[in-house]
Amino acid sequence: MNTVNNAPQRHSSSVPNVLSTLSQTFGKMNQYPFLKWVMLIIGLPVYVISFIIYLIKRKDDAYQRLWRELHQACTEAGLKEKLITKHIEQQWRKQTFFQQKIDELKMKQVAEKRAEDEFLQVVEDKVQEELAQRGDDQLTFASIMRSLLEHPVFVVLTFIPGLLFYILLFLYMNPYIKYIFERLVSTLFVIVGVAFFVFTILYISPFDPAANILGVTATKEQIATFNQIYGLDQPYWIQLWQAIQGIFTFDLGASFAGNENVVDAIARKIPITLLLTFIALILAIVIAIPIGIISATRSNTFLDYTLMFVALIGLSIPNFWQGLIFILTFSIELQWLPATFTPGNLLSIIMPAVVLGTGLMASIARMTRSSTLEVIHEDYIITARAKGLNERRILWRHAFGNALIPIITVIGLMFGGMLGGAAVTEKVFNISGIGSYIVDKQFIPDIPAIMGGVVYIAITISLVNLLIDILYAFIDPRIRSKMKQY
Repeated sequence: MNTVNNAPQRHSSSVPNVLSTLSQTFGKMNQYPFLKWVMLIIGLPVYVISFIIYLIKRKDDAYQRLWRELHQACTEAGLKEKLITKHIEQQWRKQTFFQQKIDELKMKQVAEKRAEDEFLQVVEDKVQEELAQRGDDQLTFASIMRSLLEHPVFVVLTFIPGLLFYILLFLYMNPYIKYIFERLVSTLFVIVGVAFFVFTILYISPFDPAANILGVTATKEQIATFNQIYGLDQPYWIQLWQAIQGIFTFDLGASFAGNENVVDAIARKIPITLLLTFIALILAIVIAIPIGIISATRSNTFLDYTLMFVALIGLSIPNFWQGLIFILTFSIELQWLPATFTPGNLLSIIMPAVVLGTGLMASIARMTRSSTLEVIHEDYIITARAKGLNERRILWRHAFGNALIPIITVIGLMFGGMLGGAAVTEKVFNISGIGSYIVDKQFIPDIPAIMGGVVYIAITISLVNLLIDILYAFIDPRIRSKMKQY
């Protein structure tokens, strides 16, 4: 019976706790100028209602009432006249000492201004001292907002007009959701920045899409018609706005060459590039991390030198040369694997994935060795060995987890390079992916196709980096604690 009776009480008490957290979150966000202006813009109805309540309560505010009383008391006591006399005497002595010409009118004006500032400061100090003795606080708009956000009635009445405002507050209540939300917002700025720079470079490039597509025999009327059809005769800012708008609405129009829908073309070509990249990434992780750990645990041995020498070779081999050697060896000589990629044939993706992942494999192996070597010489590892813990347990439970942060960083950075560098591998193995698609379009230049390919690759890289940053928090408790304090 007690459990049943107490359940509603716990449920009802959770509402004030949520509202109290909501109020505290508003106070923290209000300290940052950018967030302060964002909240004001999206929560303008809430701010207007709160400001009206603030004006009403301000009339009976203890601070305002006490300030008026002490201001009047100090004025009646002749404090301002005393301060004016003091400042006039100070200026007179100063000018007399330096033998300066005495201008009584200017001296009086300066003294009155300084006396007024000092008089107001004296009144303010007295007010604050009196409030501190009474245990009262000064009424401010921010304090009114915080107190109103703790009242369920106010939140319910202003929830619909201030929906975006409350959504932002609820997002910032959880440190992890807040972190993800901020990274997504920053991703939007990255996308816009990438679109701006790519479009600007294409716009100022010396290539003429109309002349390249129509050929040297095209007349001026044909070139003008082509530019009019694709909007190339419009001003720079209009074309830029249309390009950015098309990226976010998934409507980039038709490509200059072939007149195919750009978004549909990218949707057909980007999956194979992502599949190739992820297979290469998994192969690199599965092979490189054990090699790096083995090399670190047997540092300065023949095995260590051999493995790191092989990794150095992997970093030095160009993708196109490695791909051609693989085709000559495994396709033509041994006839084990297909020379070109065929959709549906899993064997045909093995060589491209290995070629693409070779550089990443070598980088991960070298970083794993370096990071593991740094960790296994830390004091807490030496202490664990002194306690008699098993070497394997020390390595995997204590050392490897702390060595993962730089390894994950390298994986995240190299993933973007793999997506961008997949074009060479795709060309060698005849893969119709997004990399080769962008390369084919850039010499026209086919602005919608290039914009779509580059920007959507940037979106993919940004999302992967967001995932990498989230993994940091799960791996390192120090990062989790900083996220909660932020």
